[in-house]
Amino acid sequence: MRTGKTIAIMGTGAWGTALGMTMLRAGHDVRLWGRDAATVAAINERHVNPRYLPDLRLDDRLTATQDAAAALRGADCILMVTPAQTLHTVLDGLKDRIPSGAPLVLCAKGIDRQSGKLLSAVASDILPQNPVGALSGPSFASDVARGLPTAVTVAAANAGLAAELAALLSTPHFRCYSTDDLIGVEIGGALKNVMAIAAGATSGANLGASAQAAIVTRGFVELRRIGAALGARPETLLGLSGLGDLILSCNSSQSRNFAYGLALGRKENLAGLPLAEGVATAGIAARITRERGIDAPITDIVDRILRGEITVDDATRLLLSRPLKSEDDI
Repeated sequence: MRTGKTIAIMGTGAWGTALGMTMLRAGHDVRLWGRDAATVAAINERHVNPRYLPDLRLDDRLTATQDAAAALRGADCILMVTPAQTLHTVLDGLKDRIPSGAPLVLCAKGIDRQSGKLLSAVASDILPQNPVGALSGPSFASDVARGLPTAVTVAAANAGLAAELAALLSTPHFRCYSTDDLIGVEIGGALKNVMAIAAGATSGANLGASAQAAIVTRGFVELRRIGAALGARPETLLGLSGLGDLILSCNSSQSRNFAYGLALGRKENLAGLPLAEGVATAGIAARITRERGIDAPITDIVDRILRGEITVDDATRLLLSRPLKSEDDI
């Protein structure tokens, strides 16, 4: 399952395009599908993705199509790179075209806000005949598209499948580690987006590097606490798909979630900002933690800021006024 496979990549955004370039480097036949006619035409005719990766020249071999059936026909593996909150709708529309038994690898990060389910559960409900995995970790699309060194985690409930997928998707510069802790990988990827919004808001409000470090550190504690309650293994959240992704996303405006938080902290107009998956995830994550009695103050604060209930200044006062506790009490 190593070379010469047919990989369907569903989504022509920055991440889908970057994974397309990576799969070409791995020696696979790449089928890139997108719904936006202008983006598909630009990839095919000018070898650029001006909307999502404007500064990058694409491999001439990378082509795209709006024909989902053509992209999926005979696919050995399918990478789903559409936004997390559209996964249910997209898969429901594609389910009759997806080859039975072909592994489905989820490359978006989030929790379905309608059902409260992890994306793997959403996919399994619609396509019970297809094994489901997830790809997550500290990876900016522009770095991956350029072939810069990157390490990620590939997860599946079956350890053997996870290892096969990791081998399939790896290149000399895109290293995939495998795990059978699918829940842990998904939770890490989803919740780090919420923490990145918090970190960005802290930076945008000029609260200082010390405050930002505190938010990231306590955010990681919160991420581990929620993960443990939902069935994640602690060692998974200490790895690439948890701590690694959190560090990357909480320290750079290349992260859409950090950039969104930055704009929040600066009290800028949020209209027209690129999609930040953490916005949708914050609401459903806060609801889940409240319903299950999980102590998640940062998640709750981010949700309340996004709903306009409190300001970033209010949030700072609320977090600093929480009862003192031992740092060992996670």
